[in-house]
Amino acid sequence: MKQLRRLSRRSERSERRLFLAEGRHAVEAALEAGAVVEVFARPDTDDLRPELPDGVSLTWVDERALKALTESVTPAGVVALCRFVDVPLEEALVGGYVAICADVNDPGNAGTVIRCADAAGAGGVVLAGRSVDLYNGKTVRATAGSAFHVPVTTGVGATDAVRAAQAAGYAVLATEARGEVDLLDAAELLARPTAWLFGNEAHGLPPDLAAAADHRVRIPILGRAESLNLSTAAAVCLYASAAAQRASG
Repeated sequence: MKQLRRLSRRSERSERRLFLAEGRHAVEAALEAGAVVEVFARPDTDDLRPELPDGVSLTWVDERALKALTESVTPAGVVALCRFVDVPLEEALVGGYVAICADVNDPGNAGTVIRCADAAGAGGVVLAGRSVDLYNGKTVRATAGSAFHVPVTTGVGATDAVRAAQAAGYAVLATEARGEVDLLDAAELLARPTAWLFGNEAHGLPPDLAAAADHRVRIPILGRAESLNLSTAAAVCLYASAAAQRASG
């Protein structure tokens, strides 16, 4: 248990390439992905599959032990010790549309972008630059299991990710409040492979990175809201790509 608790530190996770995922949805997704080493659960939990794959051990623990393995105020009844699941950059740049997050440092936002990408059918997600650690407990919880469904790349520079996407045939679309392209008029542009580039929650995209994109796209505010938060903007943009590419056949 002491060794497992050390996985709350990023350096320990990186050295051992192991992390903890909690809750039924995350554990089931991790099991399906073949990423689980061991499962820890209360004997009375309803959040556990009746059978585990060969090679995955099960350890019964009490409530106190579960609380030690999670940052949640009310821990779920099951936690899995998992291997890292991030992939090389070229494996995340697949499909008709992808998301690149540049310096996104809020774990809830990063995790929700991954969840939105999964829901919208995106090919992958890149957490670039100084983005939050994919294996941060809050990030993992915010993905609600989608970290095990969608190819995610970490540890690459934002400019490198943009150039790699362009080299792979994607039009890189930077989201900017004053972008020259209106999202509602972008169906023709979105019908081709697109890589959405999202910036930091507070500061947006650096000017040089936005300039490196092929186009800058604004999401029109049709009501009186000041703006959209990052994860909502990502959902809108990714579904716009999904709709345009479905319509184009």
